[in-house]
Amino acid sequence: MKIARFSNGGDPRFGIVDGDEIVVLTGDPMFSGFDTTEERIPLAEVRLLAPVIPRSKVVCIGLNYAEHKADMGDVGPSTPLMFLKPNTAVVGPGDAIQLPPNVGKIVHEGELVIVIGKIAKQVKAENAADYIFGYTVGNDVSARDLMVSDGQWARAKGYDTFAPIGPVIETELDPGNVEITTFVDGEQRRHGNTSQMLHSVAEIVAFASDVWTLLPGDIIMTGTPGGLGGFVAGQTVDITIEGVGTLSNPARARS
Repeated sequence: MKIARFSNGGDPRFGIVDGDEIVVLTGDPMFSGFDTTEERIPLAEVRLLAPVIPRSKVVCIGLNYAEHKADMGDVGPSTPLMFLKPNTAVVGPGDAIQLPPNVGKIVHEGELVIVIGKIAKQVKAENAADYIFGYTVGNDVSARDLMVSDGQWARAKGYDTFAPIGPVIETELDPGNVEITTFVDGEQRRHGNTSQMLHSVAEIVAFASDVWTLLPGDIIMTGTPGGLGGFVAGQTVDITIEGVGTLSNPARARS
């Protein structure tokens, strides 16, 4: 099922997407289950928000597709390359990606995002699915020139608004074979399939949970397929993942 976090004039609420309506839930389904209020609201009357706000961290996996790794010069370890974004980087569908001045090239990285559903520590790969609430779409926005000049990625990937996610969480997705396509102003820029991942979803959860305790609501961006090209203020980045939906964000220059 598709879970949305939304607003229609008041505080954020949660619901199940049913066609062109949202069936409102009594609370956050990650903690309160899927009991409904029996209220239905047309999708056209709500604003979809980031479907989850990570409680502690955004874990990211770099260079997880062979083509993208080749695009980046075949650098990186044989194990998953992990880094963190702050949870303040998270924004939702339709929110603007704010581009800082004087940082050089900004690139899009459309990715399948794992949403952790319960406390996970030293999880075995064969049990990883037990700790996953669902999946959403993410954009690991990156200031490519800063990645090089800084010699590490914290600033280049950690700016506010550099982790758009949404539009919903799909709780029943099989992540092993889904298409990921990124467009800028309607032009295809990246395309791949999760079957091409160098490290699977289960392997990533096991590896990450061996380093950090993953908390409910934490998310893991699983890496971007190959394809090059940046974007600038005034353009819109659309990322579509088969079975989940399309995340769309305009880019704006930050003053």
